[in-house]
Amino acid sequence: MTRPNLDTDEGRAAYRAELRRVGWPFRWGGMALIVVAAGLVLFAREGRFGLTEDAVTGAYGVLAVGWALVIGSIFMRTRHHKRRMAEGL
Repeated sequence: MTRPNLDTDEGRAAYRAELRRVGWPFRWGGMALIVVAAGLVLFAREGRFGLTEDAVTGAYGVLAVGWALVIGSIFMRTRHHKRRMAEGL
C-alpha cells in the first residue's frame, strides 16, 4: 500500500471510506452491546420481562465489554491511520 492521495476530493473521500471500514465489526458490535446492556439495566430496574436486580450486574459486565470493543476499534483505526500516513516518508 502507498500513502493515500489527499490532494484531490476523490482521494480524500476514498481514504475516509477506508478509515470507516477499519474496525467496523468491533465498533458496531460494541455499540450493540452497549444498547443491549442499557436496556437490560432499565428493564431490570422496572422489573419487566421477569428480570431481577441480579441481571443488572451482568448488564454492567456487558456494558464494560461493549465499551472495550468501541475503544479498541478506535485504537485500531488510529493505528491504521498512522501507518498509512508514515508510508510516504
